[in-house]
Amino acid sequence: MRPRHPDTSAPNSDAPLVIVGNGMAGHRLVEALLKQAAPPRHIVVIGEERSPAYNRILLSPLLAGEMEANALTLRNADWYAEQGVTLMLGERVEHIHRERQQLTTSAGHTLGYGQLVLATGSRPAMPPLPGLDLEGVYAFRDLDDAAALTKAAAKGGNAVVIGGGLLGLEAAEGLRKRGMGVTLIQRDDRLMNRQLDDTAAGMLEVELTGRGLGVITNGHIAELADDRQGRVAGVRLEDGTWLPATCVVVAIGIAPNAELGRQAGLGVERAIVVDDHLATSDPAIFALGECCQFDSNLYGLVEPIWRQVEVLAAHLCSAVEDEPVAGYVESPTATKLKISGVSLYAFGPTDADEHHDVLVYHDPDQGEYRRLLLRDGRLEGAVLYGDTSMGPWYFAQALAGRDLTLCRSALLLGAADADALLDSSQSPDSTNRPVKEAA
Repeated sequence: MRPRHPDTSAPNSDAPLVIVGNGMAGHRLVEALLKQAAPPRHIVVIGEERSPAYNRILLSPLLAGEMEANALTLRNADWYAEQGVTLMLGERVEHIHRERQQLTTSAGHTLGYGQLVLATGSRPAMPPLPGLDLEGVYAFRDLDDAAALTKAAAKGGNAVVIGGGLLGLEAAEGLRKRGMGVTLIQRDDRLMNRQLDDTAAGMLEVELTGRGLGVITNGHIAELADDRQGRVAGVRLEDGTWLPATCVVVAIGIAPNAELGRQAGLGVERAIVVDDHLATSDPAIFALGECCQFDSNLYGLVEPIWRQVEVLAAHLCSAVEDEPVAGYVESPTATKLKISGVSLYAFGPTDADEHHDVLVYHDPDQGEYRRLLLRDGRLEGAVLYGDTSMGPWYFAQALAGRDLTLCRSALLLGAADADALLDSSQSPDSTNRPVKEAA
């Protein structure tokens, strides 16, 4: 449910716009605000991490030893100063005093705000398993996690990674490249079950096991066992399988950091509830990115969050009340990933139902796979593995709701072939012309 609140007068222009969170979303908002015709006079950014904003997506190649930590930095501290933005790092906002429009930090600072943006992101989701508090059990979410895992990998030995999604796969590959023996445990029956169908997931598993990575699907964990000295010694599955490990990484997903909003008495369900201008139940407070919830949706991909940033930046800088800024609207997104050197592209439903027309191209020797799901001639979903060059074209057709019946025979061959058939069908002399089947 979206928050509802009455309109109020503009905030005190002398008080700063405060952004809580110096992650990718918070930093993107700063850059978007600075590009506005009338940016805020004073912006304060408070980040709990000690480092300025960095590209969290690149943590995987950092762990694999393929790049240095400084290559992840989006902007250094000097840039903020040059832009007139106050940057406070290594501090956590502990309380929001809405009635006074003030907040207090873990360092004891009290700061007033005119408008407040919560971009607190998310934290690693943790399963209810015995042994999670043992030494040697890690998450993989920030620079400190990457540094700790790099140090652990330097000692060699065996690692177990829990979670067969993107983050788990990248963590497993990173540790393998660092020289560890790695086993990945996926609770579902296939890797990346939210993006891939059985065939594509099977191809990915074959690729990864061929590199020496152990993969267990339908893996149900009973406990993380200790060595009787407070360190993890291994993972025991419910079927009795024992996996020795001095390093265990939990990468099963994320949970929104909504506690600050809850403490402040804002509307919170699974995350901080916002309207289409990212406003919370308090009109002076906004939420953005992984910590917010809009129309029951939560966020973990950058594309919708970047669209939220543009809406919020324009809204915060809008001074004409009778010309409101267009609100945020949900739209379908495609997932384009590169998993350990393998390109993937997917959108729409993962599994076909009895009403789908299913088209498949599969070339195991070349490592290529394409599967399309159509309903009444219109494309609803696609999974591409290996060669993903057709992905954006497929996605565009799906967004347009285009009837592809006339080019069905060419859909798996290439955009040019399909477009040619569609164009010829629309030419003046194409009436009743038979469609030539592609070879």
